[in-house]
Amino acid sequence: MKKYVAEFFGTFWLVIGGCGSAVLAAAFPDVGIGLLGVSLAFGLTVLTMAFAIGHISGCHLNPAVSIGLWAGGRFQAKELLPYIVSQVLGAIVAGGVLYVIASGKAGFDVSAGFASNGYDAHSPGGYSLQAAFVSEVVMTMMFLIVIMGATDKRAPQGFAPIAIGLCLTLIHLISIPVTNTSVNPARSTGVAVFVDGWAISQLWLFWLAPIVGAVLGAVIYRFIGSDDK
Repeated sequence: MKKYVAEFFGTFWLVIGGCGSAVLAAAFPDVGIGLLGVSLAFGLTVLTMAFAIGHISGCHLNPAVSIGLWAGGRFQAKELLPYIVSQVLGAIVAGGVLYVIASGKAGFDVSAGFASNGYDAHSPGGYSLQAAFVSEVVMTMMFLIVIMGATDKRAPQGFAPIAIGLCLTLIHLISIPVTNTSVNPARSTGVAVFVDGWAISQLWLFWLAPIVGAVLGAVIYRFIGSDDK
């Protein structure tokens, strides 16, 4: 149970830190943190929680990561459902807290996006469904390769949270203009349920593509990272 509670609060922090920075601080008058700041915020949430709860739950914070680690032989199938439920619940509660904070400002309009992920008209840069799918698959694939490599017992010990956090930062720097960057079905769900409408109708992509990418990344790392010559 402690593992599941850790995943709940870890994912809660990811959504509060990452999506919160996008909703509350990205375009704040004169001192907005912009795309770079939001990218750093997502990376820092993972980095800080990896040090805080990595020894408790592994700090997945992401259904696609849990599924990818299972595909990579690093995680038991029986743990998948409780991990995913904990992650999604943590993300939704964080979305609710963020909604309460954001709605405390006059003129707040949740339909403007609320850091939701989207494609076509709801892509920040107007990117198509195809572009969004490819972006999410490739970014999540590389994320899993980094996660599995950094946590390999042969890798330098103690530095995995830094590599993983910086990888997530880089992923956001690349793909925020395309989809607002998901690579995490829980993160997408946590804010989409408050936007409803288009965010819910497009949510399927941000479950499917990250999971496909995570499994691909895990399979690739199992090949390149094996002890076989």
